[in-house]
Amino acid sequence: MRIGQLSKLSGFTRDTIRFYEKRGLIRVEDAGRDKYQFKDYPDSVLKRLLAIRQIKEYGFTLQETLAMLILFEEGVLEPQRGIRYVQRKIDRIDQKIEQLILVKSRLQEVIDKTYTGNCPLDKALSEAFA
Repeated sequence: MRIGQLSKLSGFTRDTIRFYEKRGLIRVEDAGRDKYQFKDYPDSVLKRLLAIRQIKEYGFTLQETLAMLILFEEGVLEPQRGIRYVQRKIDRIDQKIEQLILVKSRLQEVIDKTYTGNCPLDKALSEAFA
């Protein structure tokens, strides 16, 4: 199938499909071109794109997705290793949540202090441009 049909069936734009190909998430052999030099994507690419979509829905980055796909293809993504992989992702999410809570509290402090006429951002900006 050509990229337009692949785009419709996968839900990814043509640019995204090309980007994924450049990044190594999908592969198409040069022999996969027709007589007009259009790429002919096999059904396996569509299946891989649909798998990528599902993995992304769990919040994995493209780099993490690629690593997971490689481990699976090599047959070394046994259940325990997969669980550890997912647990590390959960741990990174928990760290990010903590960071965001801290940033939120700092921003709330800016709002609270601004009402009293002591905006911390005002002070930082004033000092930077003094």
